[in-house]
Amino acid sequence: MRPFSDPDRTATGETRATVPFAGLRTLWFNTGTLCNVTCAGCYIESSPTNDRLAYLGRDEVRTILDEAAAQHASLREVAFTGGEPFMNRDLPGMIRDALSAGYRVLVLTNAMRPMRRFEAELEALRADFPGRLTLRMSLDHYSADLHESLRGDGSWAAAIDGLRWLARAGFDLAIAGRTLWDEDEAALREGYGALFAELGLTLDPQDPAQLVLFPEMEQQRRVPEITEQCWGILGKQPGQMMCADQRMVVKRRGAEKPVVVSCTLLPYDAQFELGDTLAAAARTVKLNHRYCAEFCVLGGGSCRAA
Repeated sequence: MRPFSDPDRTATGETRATVPFAGLRTLWFNTGTLCNVTCAGCYIESSPTNDRLAYLGRDEVRTILDEAAAQHASLREVAFTGGEPFMNRDLPGMIRDALSAGYRVLVLTNAMRPMRRFEAELEALRADFPGRLTLRMSLDHYSADLHESLRGDGSWAAAIDGLRWLARAGFDLAIAGRTLWDEDEAALREGYGALFAELGLTLDPQDPAQLVLFPEMEQQRRVPEITEQCWGILGKQPGQMMCADQRMVVKRRGAEKPVVVSCTLLPYDAQFELGDTLAAAARTVKLNHRYCAEFCVLGGGSCRAA
């Protein structure tokens, strides 16, 4: 039997690890997979032509938010990802609806031209909801050359210009970096810290919420499957995994309505589609994907703000 081919058993016949639902803490919306750039190694393969996940509409997001308000008192954070979320022209309205409902909001962005179209709307949101909106900007490395090796020529200058604007305008910020470079975490945090100082940013590179360094997911690497026994061996608990208290809403191209999936990493795999309501999605997830092992269990990664 091939690894990750059976939802209940590993290739060696052991019982696969599962994660019970512990209550919704972070609700993600994928606003669509279209992006203004094509980045090497993008796990969701976002690009200017990838529309496998269609744009969510503001009314669709509001419907899910209404369900969350009625049934999930534990929800604290609403987050928006893509693609580049600002490619979706409904995004400022979606953010306002989530903030108006009383949630903290996190938006993932590359801070390039799509975001800059909405400067006035963003400034209004920051003023109306102080301290409750965070923008996490993708900066793959602290050097221009390595950042552009993944995102293309000219991407560094545009990103840094957007970052400077966000800082000047007083937004709460975080940076998301990558770890595929031949540097350990301490060296990466030191390098980002020097960049923050050069740009006059008050971000603390040692704070994992202000500088998020995500585990890499490499298709060519052999990844072990996670069994029930692994929790004790690794000293980890199911409740530490993203799918214990996070869900993501997506809308597939050509679909009539959105559906809920287990987490941000698995928008395409049908076995992680949990239904078209949050109520239907409030159930146990079987860790039957290499990303479950590589990113979450072994990598210790999580996409939420804190």
